[in-house]
Parts: sequence; structure tokens; C-alpha cells
Amino acid sequence: MVEDDDLTPNVMSNQMWSSNGEFVPPDGICWVSVLSCLLLACSYVGSLYVWRSDLPRDHPAVIKRRFTSVLIVSALSPVFVWTWKVYTGVMPGPSLLALMGIRFEGLIPAIILPLLLTMVLFLGPLIQLAMDCPWGFMDGIRVALDPWFWALCLRDMRWLRNQVVAPLTEELVFRACMLPMLVPCASPSTAMLTCPLFFGVAHFHHVIELLRFRQGSVSGIFLAAVFQFSYTAVFGAYTAFIFIRTGHLVGPVLCHSFCNHMGFPALSTALEHRHRLTILSCYLLGVLLFLLLLFPLTDPLYYGLPTPVCTLAAVPSSLCIS
Repeated sequence: MVEDDDLTPNVMSNQMWSSNGEFVPPDGICWVSVLSCLLLACSYVGSLYVWRSDLPRDHPAVIKRRFTSVLIVSALSPVFVWTWKVYTGVMPGPSLLALMGIRFEGLIPAIILPLLLTMVLFLGPLIQLAMDCPWGFMDGIRVALDPWFWALCLRDMRWLRNQVVAPLTEELVFRACMLPMLVPCASPSTAMLTCPLFFGVAHFHHVIELLRFRQGSVSGIFLAAVFQFSYTAVFGAYTAFIFIRTGHLVGPVLCHSFCNHMGFPALSTALEHRHRLTILSCYLLGVLLFLLLLFPLTDPLYYGLPTPVCTLAAVPSSLCIS
């Protein structure tokens, strides 16, 4: 004889789908989802401070220790999603890895198109960088293909942090793990705007270190923190948009790494450049082309329709359709 408890998951699974096939989130899921995301964000930031040290954050020893703790939290982050799924009783069709954007369908477009879109947005800074670079085009190609160049990069702890570890772990935790938990209790659009708030607040921990090492005035540090929160929140919304539209983790990771390399556009330098008219025209052209290509280059049709995270949406969303 089958016990009643054995039937519970199937009953819950059936109750989560309406007669017309739409996903119906269980009661109270939003509180569980938000608290889970908050706990995950606190775990990520808290892992940076488990090591006691009087050294600044850019010291190689500090970076190595933080690599260890952050990678452990990131490796455990899928457990948060699995626990959330079991506790809420959500029974999605796609696998846990697929919900987190780790899948093969549409992988090649997910590697190329979102990064290309981001490079279009940075057209102005890229042209400015090319104009100011002392190397020729072929010199740049030779350096990019030189194994010794990449060997030097891999030995640089700051480069590894900014270009590899931070983009991978932050996108895994703040996008791949949080969005599947937020989408069922809100529309994908709302989840896209809510998720970056955790990401932006998580970057406030830099204030602690700036104050600790007296790197500027108190007012200057807090103004910089507010600017960083705003910038990271907007950027987080963009990578969340890419994740929802493509259903892949690799696109947000590559875009994150590229933006870390480029930094915030140096508009003041562009205004003082001897070719400022050309550069500013490229800035404007890049923004216009980005807005024009934003939806076409992230069309879910290229990546497998519907994307896994969109199957959790309670109501149809324009973000999830081709």
C-alpha cells in the first residue's frame, strides 16, 4: 500500500498547473523566495570576511583566500535552489541545471550574441581605446594569440578576480540561482528588476574596506558607493534580462567579464580627446544600435523556446516570447 506522504509531491505538482496549462505558484512562495535570495546574498558577501586580515583587498594573499571562500559558497549555491524547490514543492519541467542556465541547447549563440550586443553598447569606448592604443591591429592580434600573454594574466590575482572568478561566481549566485526562485512569485520583468537589488547591495561591502583603510573622505566614499550601487543595479538588470531571454549562464558571465575589463565609460576623457567628435558620435551610435538590437539578438528562438526559467512564470511575459 502506498503511503499518503508518497503522493504529496505529485499532488502539489498537479495543483501548480491550471486547467489551461499555466503555472500557478503556491501560497507564500514569495516570502520564501525573497528570504532565500537574501540568505544567499549574505552568504556570498559574508564569505569574503571569514578571513581576518589587515591587508587591503587587492593584496594577492587576500584575493587567494577570498577565492577559496567564494568558490565554496558558489559551489553550494545550487543547494539553495534545490532546497527552495523541495520546500515550496515547485516541480518544474526542466532540470535544476537547465533552470540555472547550464545546458547545451543554443549554447553557441549564447556565447556569441550577448557579448556582441554588449560590445556594440561599448562602441564609443572601444573606438577611443583603439585610437589611444600604441599597438597596431596586427600587433594586438599577435599579443592575443601569444600563450605567454595569457600565462601572465593567469598569474595575476587581480586579473583572475576581475575577469574570471568574480563574473563566474556573481552571475551564478545572483542570476542563475536567484532568478529561478524569483520568477515563480513575480513576472519575469519584476524578477529582472528585483534581482539586481541584491547584487547592488552586495557591493556595498566595499564601503567597509574604504573606510577601514581611510581611502578618501566619508562623504566621498558614500557618494562613490551610491554610484556603484546604481551602476551595478542597472548592469545586474541587463544581465538578468540576458539570462531570462537566452536561458544560459555563459552569456551573462562573458558580458560581466567584458564590462569589468572596460570599466565605466570615460566620458570626461572623451570630451577632452582631440577626436572627440568622432568618439562621441560612436558613443551615440553604439547606444542607438544597442537599443535597436537588444531584442533581436536575444530572441529566445535562437536559444531554445521557451527558455527554462520562463517555464516558471505564472503569466506569459514579453521577455519570454520570440
